[in-house]
Amino acid sequence: MAKKASKKPAKAATKKATKTVTKTASPKAVKKPNKVAVKAPAKKAATKSAKPAAKAPAKASKPPAAKSKPPAAKKAPAAKTVGAKTIAVKAPPKASAKPAAKPTVAPKPAPEKIASESPSFATEGAKAPAFRLPRDGGAEVSLSDYAGRKLVIFFYPRASTPGCTKEAIDFTRLSAEFQAAGTAVLGVSADPLKAQESFRDKFALGVPLLSDATQTMLKSYGAWGEKSMYGKFFEGVLRTTVLIDANGNVAKIWRGVKVDGHADAVLEEAQRI
Repeated sequence: MAKKASKKPAKAATKKATKTVTKTASPKAVKKPNKVAVKAPAKKAATKSAKPAAKAPAKASKPPAAKSKPPAAKKAPAAKTVGAKTIAVKAPPKASAKPAAKPTVAPKPAPEKIASESPSFATEGAKAPAFRLPRDGGAEVSLSDYAGRKLVIFFYPRASTPGCTKEAIDFTRLSAEFQAAGTAVLGVSADPLKAQESFRDKFALGVPLLSDATQTMLKSYGAWGEKSMYGKFFEGVLRTTVLIDANGNVAKIWRGVKVDGHADAVLEEAQRI
């Protein structure tokens, strides 16, 4: 009897234990909260994320439409630029017309004609360059003063220097012979008038002495240029003599003159022409 009583409580205890185990381990109780906790947030998140995603494309689709319109507006200026290009293409003929206008600036023949009548540089057989300069005593002398007469002009570097003094004295010595040959004589240098007058008075010179302080006449007759002395180069009067005939043409030019016997050689040429 004692054994049977012990088995019943044991069975009852096991039954209670199984019931509690089944209650705690029942999948329905565990799964329900999991399903609600997991599925509910997933759906809400999906719906929330889906809604902005749907709205975003709609908003994004509108701006492209707005952006697509400006290109159409830009095309219109492109047509204008094309028009400007066509105008630029038409412009080159105008540029080609400008070179055509340059020949009009070439009235160079006119100066050539003037040069043939009155050259800027004395050459034999051409008209003598005109001049007007002050002479010793204050009067002025010009080429036109000797129209119809022969004229000798001797250009000397500097008044009162040995070579120039001898040359001026030689022309003074032969002044009567030159006059007999219908030839006038003039001396020209770049010295001021005071230097010319003191030169005249000191050596009793009998030929007019002209002052060309600006070297205008000296250059026109080729009597001004580069010189050298003791290895130094400078510009100054080149000793030169020019014989002009009665028609105003240059008959003969002596350049690089040597003073000794020069005045006599010029007289012979003046008597010959």
